[in-house]
Amino acid sequence: MKKLGIFVGERGLWKFFKEIYEDFSIHYETNVFTPRQYRVPILSGRVNYWAYRNCIRNILKNSNVSFFEWASELLDVATHMPKYSPIVARLHSFELEEWADRIQWDNVDKIIFISEGIRSKFITSYPDQAEKTMLVYNSIPTIKFTPNQRPFDFSLGMLCTIQPIKRVYETILTVKELCDQGYRPTLHIAGGPSQNNFKDRYYIAVNSLVEKLRLQEVVRFYGNVEDPSGWLQNIDIFISNSFWEGMQTALIEAMASGCYCLAHFWDGAEEALPPENIYTTDSDLKTKLIAYAHLSNDQQTMCKQQMVQIANQRFDLEDKKIKLREIIDSLV
Repeated sequence: MKKLGIFVGERGLWKFFKEIYEDFSIHYETNVFTPRQYRVPILSGRVNYWAYRNCIRNILKNSNVSFFEWASELLDVATHMPKYSPIVARLHSFELEEWADRIQWDNVDKIIFISEGIRSKFITSYPDQAEKTMLVYNSIPTIKFTPNQRPFDFSLGMLCTIQPIKRVYETILTVKELCDQGYRPTLHIAGGPSQNNFKDRYYIAVNSLVEKLRLQEVVRFYGNVEDPSGWLQNIDIFISNSFWEGMQTALIEAMASGCYCLAHFWDGAEEALPPENIYTTDSDLKTKLIAYAHLSNDQQTMCKQQMVQIANQRFDLEDKKIKLREIIDSLV
């Protein structure tokens, strides 16, 4: 059986990789990077740094191919070592800004992107690496998400970390405007502050805004949600208001759950949603929300079915598992 080295990193980074890893473990003999920590009174830092690098080196040496789920710290270290075996890396989004310029891309054999928008940005900065780039969309096990059958009651949803890039603050202001116009929406926000820092200024400002506008009965916070499939059953319209995404997992989950979805025009949104579901300004978002609210039940049902169909056809995980294995096998 082919030997596949697996590099993911901290346990929190496994969230979007668990199902892919389970598939890999069926088809390959996997060796997962798990650094050993030594407690040496004086030299612990130096010893652990040596152990960290040595663990990376050993997996690279003893694998037919090494797969890096994130193009970040582990890939940075690995690509500055001698070349031992082919390397495949997935670049999601944040790595483009935070890590790409540190990595020796000549030592990476295939670079997988989860959206064409991010791949285009990468190629603009690293044109010499264009031929080794591959597009495999971000994906979910769509079978785990059941299209909701709920009657419309203007329930809006956001499922994200509460940080500036997600523009939660602006969404709350839009909801306030809807209320002032006589509509009765509710905004359901699942997710906690960045790095679970409840003293984060943005997180505090978002909560303070709700209080200042007296929207406590309209805007509801749920914290981190363990079961997005269940939570999304109570959402009519999912809003992806970010100014930057790779290919937002929560958006795909909402589509598979039969939520009507709207997205700000972040690069790549057009790969997930039809043009009529993408907006530019906050005023444009409000107009689209009102327009959907005024549709008949049958029209709303057709719109929701379109979301489910796109999710199943474009973002189902089973198809992507095969594509990832094909890329790995091509390098053995």
